[in-house]
Amino acid sequence: MQGSSSTTIDQFLAWLEHEGKSTNTISTYHQELKKYEKWLLQNDRELIDITHRDVQDYILFLEEKGKSPITTDKILGVIRTFSRYLKRPDITFDIKIKQGNKKEDIETLSKDECEALLSEVRESENERNIAIVYMLLHTGIRVSELCALNTSDINLVTKQVSVSDTHGDQRIIPLSDEVVHYLTDYMEAIQPQEALFLSKSNERLTDRSVQYMLKKFHINAQKLRHTFCQHLIDQGVSLEIVSRLAGHRDINVTKRYAKSRLPETEFEDAIRRTFSKDC
Repeated sequence: MQGSSSTTIDQFLAWLEHEGKSTNTISTYHQELKKYEKWLLQNDRELIDITHRDVQDYILFLEEKGKSPITTDKILGVIRTFSRYLKRPDITFDIKIKQGNKKEDIETLSKDECEALLSEVRESENERNIAIVYMLLHTGIRVSELCALNTSDINLVTKQVSVSDTHGDQRIIPLSDEVVHYLTDYMEAIQPQEALFLSKSNERLTDRSVQYMLKKFHINAQKLRHTFCQHLIDQGVSLEIVSRLAGHRDINVTKRYAKSRLPETEFEDAIRRTFSKDC
């Protein structure tokens, strides 16, 4: 039966490729399914015969191991996609996941910290790194999305970038004047042909290389992405717009940034204005 399960996984991976999923996404799905298969076999169960109970038990197992709600939810997403492939989506309906305080996971930069970072990056006089940091901070894209960008995805005339996520979905993000300025400087200096951001050896930049570069400025890409979302929310931009710009597949992820900073008196005034004696 194990061989049968392995064949099913291979067929599933081929289906993902046909669906246009990226190599990184397919690799992640493969790794997580193999881990799940191993756990199932240890409990005398088979991947191709999984039930709703098998999925819920695995989620509980992951939580007991100390996996965060975010990580557990991503793993459930893999199993959910696999269940759709099996044409048995009901397997993952109403699976319970413990909800932690996700707001504590969010670290952002203040306006002053942003300016200090950008000033330090500009002083480095490295056109590529300047363009990358501005791009990450002003568009909120993921590192994997940034590294996958081609020159054809950038339109400096309309000031837009077309971004593809790991699920193959595309979104258009407007570019700030500063991003356009520093991207132009970089592209004129380097003259990239296909891949937008290149290494010193003239090859497409990798996720690891970007993360390593950011460490020099004591920052990480996730914090820049959080800052992008938080600053938009703080400026009164709707959750739906922020969700679309960030490429969140679940608006509940975006809601983490909606931390109210209004004083209590404004809440009281809002109630009084809305529910007057005439209502």
